[in-house]
Amino acid sequence: MIKPRFSLVPQYTFRSITDVTTGFLEQLGIKFLMLDLDNTIAAYNEHVLIDDIFSWIEGIRNSGVELFLISNTTRLKRVQAFAESIGVDYIMQSYKPSPVSLQRAMKIKGHNSGESALAGDQVFTDALAANRAGVVSIIVRPRRFTNPFLALRYCFEVPFRAMCKNKY
Repeated sequence: MIKPRFSLVPQYTFRSITDVTTGFLEQLGIKFLMLDLDNTIAAYNEHVLIDDIFSWIEGIRNSGVELFLISNTTRLKRVQAFAESIGVDYIMQSYKPSPVSLQRAMKIKGHNSGESALAGDQVFTDALAANRAGVVSIIVRPRRFTNPFLALRYCFEVPFRAMCKNKY
């Protein structure tokens, strides 16, 4: 599959991160899944993972897929707490849509772009960063709309989500 290098169109969209199955990842040959934190695995106002997310993470990990948090946040305690709770490494202040942090994470963990993916909730940061890094881009619906600015931003993303050919 030829991966676009500068595209706002995600390769795959899902309702929730928990809909991304181990079978789906295995079918694509994904061994390294980078996860956005805010509004992908936890809403902005959540301080611990809810049970369905925690169970999903355990299932993904048990299938042999390595996980890694990639977040644009500057809130060190938040990222550390979530990373420690699930036992993964992280990069914060990742400056997505820059692909640099994704490339750095792959290098740290010894994975290449052909076996890696990024799952996030925002087209303008997560999908674009993944596409620029040459990894599979997976976009999920945000967990919650609590910020009016972000809700407006998601409205601008609708056409790009609609152009995705692989909706689950």
